[in-house]
Amino acid sequence: MTFFSKRLLAWYRENKRELPWRETKDPYRIWVSEIILQQTRVSQGYEYYCRFTERFPDVYALAAADEDEMMKYWQGLGYYSRARNLHTAARSIVDNGGFPKTYKEVRALKGVGDYTAAAICSFAFGLPCAVVDGNVYRVLSRWLGIDIPIDTAAGKKYFASVADELLDKSQPGLYNQAIMDFGALQCVPASPSCVSCPLADSCVALQKGLVGNLPMKQHKTKISERFFYYIYVHSEKVAFIRKRNGEDIWRNLYEFPLIEAGKELEDNELFSLPDWDRLFDGCTVERISLIEKRVKHVLSHRIIYATCYDVTINNGDKLAGDYREVMIADLHKFPVSRLISRFFSIILKPNKRKLCH
Repeated sequence: MTFFSKRLLAWYRENKRELPWRETKDPYRIWVSEIILQQTRVSQGYEYYCRFTERFPDVYALAAADEDEMMKYWQGLGYYSRARNLHTAARSIVDNGGFPKTYKEVRALKGVGDYTAAAICSFAFGLPCAVVDGNVYRVLSRWLGIDIPIDTAAGKKYFASVADELLDKSQPGLYNQAIMDFGALQCVPASPSCVSCPLADSCVALQKGLVGNLPMKQHKTKISERFFYYIYVHSEKVAFIRKRNGEDIWRNLYEFPLIEAGKELEDNELFSLPDWDRLFDGCTVERISLIEKRVKHVLSHRIIYATCYDVTINNGDKLAGDYREVMIADLHKFPVSRLISRFFSIILKPNKRKLCH
């Protein structure tokens, strides 16, 4: 056992988080937890993991599930391609006779990258696979004083090599959990507790005053703005929704009719758009009110400003387009994005709406 591993594991024994996916060697449950935690904090993902695995306790239950139901259990976690990939991979696993047991086979599952494959293989099967995630990048770059950008091919290759070299191959699962928790709880991105750190006496970044500068990144993410105008169209008991298609993050989730604009619009500008006229072609609009205006919804590479309107049409009128007619009382049954879910909750409080027209 190396000096680094010894210090790390001693810290972990005193500070580790008690989490349900750490109490099992079941590769399915470990896989589900790792997919949930790819873009989600542990505090948020915990409850989702418990609900998801209660409803889908094994890969066979998940593979047999209807996609809409599966997506409903994922609702609110975001990055919905994770759920779609999980479902597709589950069906592939069942078709191939069970969960794969080698790194190459696990890595080949849809939605599984190098980190996730290493985590599953080390935690479930004890294979000597080193994990490299954001926490690991931070710990290694600071402790060793590595200033190679982590978002470059050369940086990723170098850190993978260092992580593999430092891995305690006699207990890879335990070591991997330790270094990830160390990055999540001790060596945090901002204002880490260096005074109480067990690696302080050997940390290059601390000695050189570089803690706040590492890890290094070469590229900055460009953030774009988009303006969405959702329209909750309904008659007395029926509302109109559709399943989003294409290849975006909300594919196969349901939503209200949507008009996207290149800028922020006033009511009169929106209501005079050709898209608005086409949507209500052949309908009698009885009333328009505002549900909520300019809701800021932040995604990884973009900011969405969303406004939602309530439009009442005559009983029996139909919208132009591929809209599904559903009972208003059944709206909650459909998987939707967190943004649409927010509007659902406000729809139940009609007294807060502002008349527009």
